[in-house]
Amino acid sequence: MGKEGTFEVVATDRHSKARLGRLRTAHGLVETPVFMPVGSRGTVKAMTPAELEDMRVQILLGNTYHLFVRPGIEIIETCGGLHKFMGWRGPILTDSGGYQVFSLSPLRKIRDDGVEFNSHIDGNKCFLGPVEAMAIQRRIGSDIAMVFDECPPYPCDYEHALKAVERTLDWAEKCAVQPRAAGQLVFGIVQGSTYEQLREQCARRLVALDFDGYAIGGVSVGEPEEIIMKGVRATAGFLPGDKPRYLMGVGTLRQIVDAVSEGVDMFDCVMPTRLGRNGMALTLTGRYAVKAGEFKSDIRPVEEGCSCYTCSNFTRAYVRHLLNVNEILGARLLTIHNLYRYLRFMEEMRSALAGGSFSVFREEFMKAAVCRNGSKQEDDADNG
Repeated sequence: MGKEGTFEVVATDRHSKARLGRLRTAHGLVETPVFMPVGSRGTVKAMTPAELEDMRVQILLGNTYHLFVRPGIEIIETCGGLHKFMGWRGPILTDSGGYQVFSLSPLRKIRDDGVEFNSHIDGNKCFLGPVEAMAIQRRIGSDIAMVFDECPPYPCDYEHALKAVERTLDWAEKCAVQPRAAGQLVFGIVQGSTYEQLREQCARRLVALDFDGYAIGGVSVGEPEEIIMKGVRATAGFLPGDKPRYLMGVGTLRQIVDAVSEGVDMFDCVMPTRLGRNGMALTLTGRYAVKAGEFKSDIRPVEEGCSCYTCSNFTRAYVRHLLNVNEILGARLLTIHNLYRYLRFMEEMRSALAGGSFSVFREEFMKAAVCRNGSKQEDDADNG
């Protein structure tokens, strides 16, 4: 299915499974490991495309379900496709809507041919299946289209997980034969909940379909961090080395560096933007609430040593003031910093891989990260 040379491994780490790669898409080259800011509804919240370009964002993530519900595919087509609609010139990966099978569970009914949703906006019924999801992604022209899958919850009994895997594989086979946009790549998604045997089975059968890349799905749905990484290890080893590997919805910087050491190439997470809107700053040593009283006269930047726009121009005291008086600039400034922190972290990791010092990079990061809190969890319709 895939074009020869779409993904190239440039360098590998001697002490782990980490690798440096290049992924060619219709809208440009993506260097991996890469973090994709989440723009579910056609925008990365609080950010302009120009600001994202200045940060050297390589690729964004959109969401098929959300764009299908609003503004609707016809409007995006009328505006010239998703790239023109949102004013973004780089690559876009679109999730198929399979995550909403999990996050909108009270509003959906799973059938063998797809999922019937009651819209979280107005309650109107809408249907997404493998044929519909692929058609939407083709029509809006994303660079990477994800197959439609069933993402089960945590905890999940074996029979439920098995049924989700069977549906995911059946839908993947249907997705594989659907028409696609010019140059569009298609990634399969491995499910299996916490059951290693199911993950292996799902991965092997998806690999046989020869997708352009493969995602590790069904993790970071409420389970403890050690189970997240167990799911990564139970999946990554069965995915081909010459195709990109994408860990969906993860996560913290520590989770990312751990997953890179297991051979994962691509990541997305709402954490930088969501926590920024909620007044949380993400740093190499952990995260903290800028609104806390201890920062009311703090003249330091949000993160010392950071060169982002926020840290280069403003103090913690000022950002705290903006947040406390509900000025939108406060959320914007923290979002800018949080995204910048993630993007520079990925650049530094790629440099370490290129220079053969990834193990040193990882060790130094682990020593510095003395305040590690939380893992990405999604529990509502908004994943941006």
